[in-house]
Amino acid sequence: MTGTTMIDLGPQARIVAELAERVADGQLAESTPCQDYAVRHLLGHVAGLSVAFRDAAHKKLGTTTDHRPDASLPVLGPQWRQELPKALDALAQAWRDPSAWDGMTRAGGVDLPGGVAGAVAADELVVHGWDLARATGQEYVPDPAALEAAYGFLRMAAAGDRGPFGPLVPVPEGAPLLDRAVGLSGRDPGWKP
Repeated sequence: MTGTTMIDLGPQARIVAELAERVADGQLAESTPCQDYAVRHLLGHVAGLSVAFRDAAHKKLGTTTDHRPDASLPVLGPQWRQELPKALDALAQAWRDPSAWDGMTRAGGVDLPGGVAGAVAADELVVHGWDLARATGQEYVPDPAALEAAYGFLRMAAAGDRGPFGPLVPVPEGAPLLDRAVGLSGRDPGWKP
C-alpha cells in the first residue's frame, strides 16, 4: 500500500453528507474558505471529487479521473440533495476494497499510488468538511482516522512554505490536529464568513 494505511472513509463521508444535508438553500451563495468558491461551488466540488475518487479506487481511469479541479468552477446539479449523499457513500464503499490502496491510479489528472490517492481522498473529505462547516456555521468534528490520514498527507506534501493547495498558514505546534491540517492546506483555522 505504498506506506499508507488503509482506512474506512465511510465515517468521514457520512459527516460530510450530514453537513451538506443541513445547508439551507439561502446559504448556497455564501462565501467559503476556498478562494473563489461559494457554498454551491464547494458542494459541486465535493460531488465531483466523490465520483473521481470512487473511479480512482476502482482504477477506472478516464474523464472523471483526468479532470483537473482548477479547470473551472464546479457546478452544483439540481438534484444535489439526493445525489451527493449517494456519491459520498459510493466513494467510501470503493475505498473499502483493499485493491484500491494498491498499485497506481489517477485523480485530478495526476498519476499516483493507490495508497496516496486514498490519503488524498481522506484529506479532501476532512478539509472540505471543515470548509463547509465554517461557511455555514455548523459544528464540525472530523473522523479521527480520516483526520490522521489527511494530516499525514498534507505534512508529507508540504515543501518549504507551500502545501499542495497553496501557501502554508502558520499554526502553533500545540494546536489541535484539525487546525494544523487546515493550516497545511493553506487555510486560516480562524476563518469566519
